[in-house]
Amino acid sequence: MGNTTNKVAWFVFAFLAIGVSLYPLMYIYYAFDDVEVGLRLSKNEELLGSIVWNTGFYGHVVFGGLALFVGWPQFSKRFRNTNLKRHRLIGKIYVGAVAVSGLCGFFIAVYATGGPIAQIGFLCLGVVWLYFTMMAYRAVKKGDVDKHQAYMIYSYAACFAAVTLRLWLPLLTIAFGSFIPAYRLVAWLCWVPNIIFAYFWVKRKGINLA
Repeated sequence: MGNTTNKVAWFVFAFLAIGVSLYPLMYIYYAFDDVEVGLRLSKNEELLGSIVWNTGFYGHVVFGGLALFVGWPQFSKRFRNTNLKRHRLIGKIYVGAVAVSGLCGFFIAVYATGGPIAQIGFLCLGVVWLYFTMMAYRAVKKGDVDKHQAYMIYSYAACFAAVTLRLWLPLLTIAFGSFIPAYRLVAWLCWVPNIIFAYFWVKRKGINLA
């Protein structure tokens, strides 16, 4: 029973990660037709017409999608043990994608819909994501595999905010009857529970990060 549950959980995890990682393709597709979709619908015309903001937006969603797409197989022991070189290569791709997406995320977070509450929430997410990714990279460079794995759990938990945001937002919009208050809450709810989950996962593995 436990093994079956783990397989189902792994399938759902992979399915959601892959599905949401392909979400940026929708933005790219409609961009050629000059049609606004998704979260871009909440932005004003001045922002949508800004080359700088659009560069930050597409940099964030495209490289964030790449990080989400390549990151989930890294948690498979079988994959790591039989494809160590690929694991390392994918890890480098992930770190690079996080760096670009995270830095772009800082910029567009300043313009987040919902005002300071949402802006601070997404800025904090960017800090957390970049910090844990950097610490994971430093740990593996020092040969500390246990700490590397622990920090990567935290890093991908932050990355997975892209998924949880899209799960929470429609439910909260229905609950509040309005997009703005839902978006303010989801700016925090999309990642804080993920980090709490990561904390207990790391604790269960018995890894000390002190």
